[in-house]
Amino acid sequence: MQGVCVSVLCACICASVLLRSAISQSHRETDTYTECTDGYHWDPQTEHCKDINECETIPDACKGEMKCFNHYGGYLCLPRSASVIPAPEPPNTPTEACPVGYEPHGDICVDVDECEREEHDCQPSQECINTLGAFTCQCPDGYRKVGTECIDIDECRYRYCQHRCVNVPGSFSCQCESGFQLAGNNRSCVDVNECEMGAPCSQRCYNTYGTFLCRCDQGYELGPDGFTCNDIDECSYSSYLCQYQCVNEPGKFSCVCPEGYQLLGSRLCQDINECETGEHQCTETQTCVNIHGQYQCVDNNRCQDPYIQVSDNRCVCPVSKPACRDQPFSVVHRYMSITSERSVPSDIFQIQATSVSAGAYNTFRIRSGDNNGDFYIRQINNISAMLVLARAVSGPREYTLDLEMVSVNPLLSYQGNHQTSSALRLSIYVGPYAF
Repeated sequence: MQGVCVSVLCACICASVLLRSAISQSHRETDTYTECTDGYHWDPQTEHCKDINECETIPDACKGEMKCFNHYGGYLCLPRSASVIPAPEPPNTPTEACPVGYEPHGDICVDVDECEREEHDCQPSQECINTLGAFTCQCPDGYRKVGTECIDIDECRYRYCQHRCVNVPGSFSCQCESGFQLAGNNRSCVDVNECEMGAPCSQRCYNTYGTFLCRCDQGYELGPDGFTCNDIDECSYSSYLCQYQCVNEPGKFSCVCPEGYQLLGSRLCQDINECETGEHQCTETQTCVNIHGQYQCVDNNRCQDPYIQVSDNRCVCPVSKPACRDQPFSVVHRYMSITSERSVPSDIFQIQATSVSAGAYNTFRIRSGDNNGDFYIRQINNISAMLVLARAVSGPREYTLDLEMVSVNPLLSYQGNHQTSSALRLSIYVGPYAF
């Protein structure tokens, strides 16, 4: 049994030594160092690594019927009947007592400068820096260490620059977009005022963030080069700028109207009422009728036989005259003017009965003058109707329509078929233009 115990103890001690060697080698490979291996602690008085008695420091290190036996770098749990023959105490020499990274110097351990002795594994591009008991391999500025290699740091990933970042080995530089320049910190970009630096705008220059804009005065447009201002021929852009005719001028345009019209505002044309301005040549026996673009002189008395004039614009056909039997009893003369190409259908004139007999039934019709069917009558009620323009017409042109109201009174049927009619003779002048 004693032989077995000694064999176990030797096996454990050998494993501990191998473990120390492995740990020490692993630490050197990773450039990480500790002062003492597991199972030892640093004794500042002796400046040596001292074994830790786990049997005293670990409560209940061994369970059950097992007994704790301390040894260098660890402990054993053996049956209580077992006994251990301790190995002889190793000589306390400075070489074995110094931790990794130190060497004996007389009775003390001093740090080994692996960098000076070139006992390091740093790459040629790395700088070896000695530390207590170890060393580190440091990469140059602008690089970071990955494993044993130094990899360039892409500073551009960290958005150090406001605009563009150009990464170079070990460093970076900032660049600005067009219209900007680097600020004093070599990272921010500030706007350049091109207008103060002679921007090639022919009329107006506006500085904007990062660039500039050329603008032109009203009536001009920017040329393809973005700098030159050219006159706009507004008249060629649209036929709707002026109601009649557009005249282009440098930087602007003007509108003119045909004879008989005057400019309303700056673009519209308005008919001149020559009858109101006195610019007509009608005699005293005539009446001036204003129409679109001109005027007409009509006789004050337009009644034709067998009609006789009873008032202004009204003629009556006496029932005593045989020729009046098939004619409307009265004819009223009216005048109106409309523009060319008027949208259709369009209500243009309302007919209204001035007097109606009780019980009379009235109908309205176009008696004459509408040979082409350009108009029709829409009856509104028993006493009124609307003349409707059915087709678009162009002028100058004149229509003379006889609009007739036929009245039938059933209450007077004892006197026979009592039917009367009256007419409105409407002269319609179609102007030469659509305004």
